[in-house]
Amino acid sequence: MANQMTVPAWRGTLVAHWPEYLIEGGCLGVFMISACVFGTLLGHPGSPAVRLIADPNIRRVLMGVAMGATAVALIYSRFGKRSGAHMNPATTLTFFRLGKIFPADAALYMAAQFLGAAAGVLLSAMVLGNWLSHPDVNFVVTMPGTYGVFWALIAEAVITFLLMSVILRVANTPKFNRYTGICAGALVMLYISIEAPISGMSMNPARSLASALSAGRWTAVWIYFIGPPFGMLLAAELYVRQTGLQRVLCAKLHHENSERCVFRCNYPR
Repeated sequence: MANQMTVPAWRGTLVAHWPEYLIEGGCLGVFMISACVFGTLLGHPGSPAVRLIADPNIRRVLMGVAMGATAVALIYSRFGKRSGAHMNPATTLTFFRLGKIFPADAALYMAAQFLGAAAGVLLSAMVLGNWLSHPDVNFVVTMPGTYGVFWALIAEAVITFLLMSVILRVANTPKFNRYTGICAGALVMLYISIEAPISGMSMNPARSLASALSAGRWTAVWIYFIGPPFGMLLAAELYVRQTGLQRVLCAKLHHENSERCVFRCNYPR
């Protein structure tokens, strides 16, 4: 009887909300295409940008600017406004824990994110070929830096804790909600510029798995499945303890728009 009741509920959710799932997968796919393109441009030794800018630190800052801008563009796009622009299973899991996402939506959002990220890297590999697979680019895999796995895990937890803390405080203040995407993009830019040498700056299990699948390189990939969810869930727990669960208004990063909302939304109209 339980199974007979559950299957129609999932089917109905899929039929009703499939555009949001498609958008979530597509947005993360576009993000990964951007990461592959800029990673190749700023990492491959044959690239004109590498020959022009010899300092790897400057190139890393430019990579941060490129990816931060990509994140902002996706969040403020019509598509990002529609789906909420999580583009990260850890983000979706956190909003599920906060009671803002129905179980079926959370599961299908995360499935779409993993598939979209993998598709983005595979499509990039088809177009960029040996440029993307070159050891200096290596499908933009995320791996621990010179400080080792332990500090990479700690770093991933810390940066995601800070990111979700900022998102919750800005997104749940109606007069500031419109700036959530800018804050998130600025942190992505800062993290890639400064933190990337420690953990590779993933914050996203789908992003790391997508690169690992294409590269066939699984070095410490598990830390990206533990660190980001832990950091974000911890941020959510502290936020709820400080302000109360009722202060979490919605799961959208940008809510000042006319697109439909499929979440358990308490955002004032």
